Amino acid sequence: MSQLRYNCNGLGRRDFLQLGLGATAGLGFADLLRLRAGAAEAAQATGKPSGKRVNVIMIWQDGGPSHYESFDPKPDAPSEIRGEFKSIKTAVPGIHFSECVPELAKVADKFTVLRSLAHKDPNHGGGNHYLMTGAPTPVPVGCGAFVTFHPSFGSVVSFKRGVQNGIPPYMTMPSMSRSGGPNFLGAEHAPFVVGGSPQTAGFKVRDVVLPADISEGRGVSRQDLRKSLDRLARITDAAAEDPTVGFDKFYEQGVDLITSPQAQAAFDIGKEPEKTRELYGMNDFGQRCLLARRLVEAGVSWVTIYSGGWDHHTKIFETLKGQQGVNFDKGVAALIADLDRRGSLENTLVLALGEFGRTPKVNKDSGRDHWPFAMSVLCAGAGVPRGTIIGATDPKGYYAADNVYAPEDFAVTLYTKLGIDPHQVLHTNTGRPAQLVNGGRPIKELFA
Repeated sequence: MSQLRYNCNGLGRRDFLQLGLGATAGLGFADLLRLRAGAAEAAQATGKPSGKRVNVIMIWQDGGPSHYESFDPKPDAPSEIRGEFKSIKTAVPGIHFSECVPELAKVADKFTVLRSLAHKDPNHGGGNHYLMTGAPTPVPVGCGAFVTFHPSFGSVVSFKRGVQNGIPPYMTMPSMSRSGGPNFLGAEHAPFVVGGSPQTAGFKVRDVVLPADISEGRGVSRQDLRKSLDRLARITDAAAEDPTVGFDKFYEQGVDLITSPQAQAAFDIGKEPEKTRELYGMNDFGQRCLLARRLVEAGVSWVTIYSGGWDHHTKIFETLKGQQGVNFDKGVAALIADLDRRGSLENTLVLALGEFGRTPKVNKDSGRDHWPFAMSVLCAGAGVPRGTIIGATDPKGYYAADNVYAPEDFAVTLYTKLGIDPHQVLHTNTGRPAQLVNGGRPIKELFA
């Protein structure tokens, strides 16, 4: 069962999600399809290319993971800074990680770590927004806020590419992050939320499974099919209340998805060999990594894996020795190695990050606090060089000190990888112009 995680203000992630209205929350299936129909037509009318087919898996470590206890250990710093964990060798001579990530150390020759991303917002609300959109908030946003001022990366990709093969382009699991919404792009570009626990036997995704009466051949007439689809929990189209309403194209799209061989194959994680599933780890996080691989290979443009609970103000060493640290390390290492083995890594960009790093000094509660001045980002695939480190922090890890990059640079790089012009001007629903990324430069070291 998924654990409810809390941020430093004591509010649960579900509390934030419940505050979302319309375009700020993940949508139901029929709502999403209905709203996207008009958006797809508008995108086609622009005549602009949708970008090359690079898909993204973003592993979002909500709360802010420590750079010390991952990819930027400081073994020569004083004990109150270096912490309890040792530095270990990786598959790349001269590169060392924390002993917290031994499995990732073994596949370090397949990815790059950016050690010098930095900004100045120490709050969860502002930091989330900055790293999920590439835009800082125009006003200070505290840790407990659920606000959106700019479209998320996933929503922009949805806006530019649209639905393909009946499969939504932007998915998130098991829930949407607080800044993962579409803002002025409209609710049609909110993520399709894949809930549930994929490690359980017989895992099924709601709304991507045929109702029993259809799958068993009983619902054969259009009227019966309509009634069966209406019983799906997420179908909330008001027109469905009137049995005389025609079988409109939105329900046809619904049928397309739940009868799509690509969708059924992607979501049927039980078809994976047991050995492969075990490589990822038989836990929620590991199996979501595996499901994400299946989704991008089926054509989903953007998948966010939301991993909560990285706000380690207390007991950071104890926590990372436990299942959270172990599951993350095993799941991400397996994802990268599996994509590479299958030949899918070159057109899949894998990212792992949170909203900031953690303070250099360990606090009185054996934890680390918020620290936006230095953070590490794992980057793999889609032409990212292998087995390298970009940038550096100072000898004690206080500040990004060499090849320092900002979230705008990260956003420009990401959109460039996806074939999307990062400096294009979009327009809000009131006609106000909004630059996709305000400034920024490509992180040249992330291009082979």
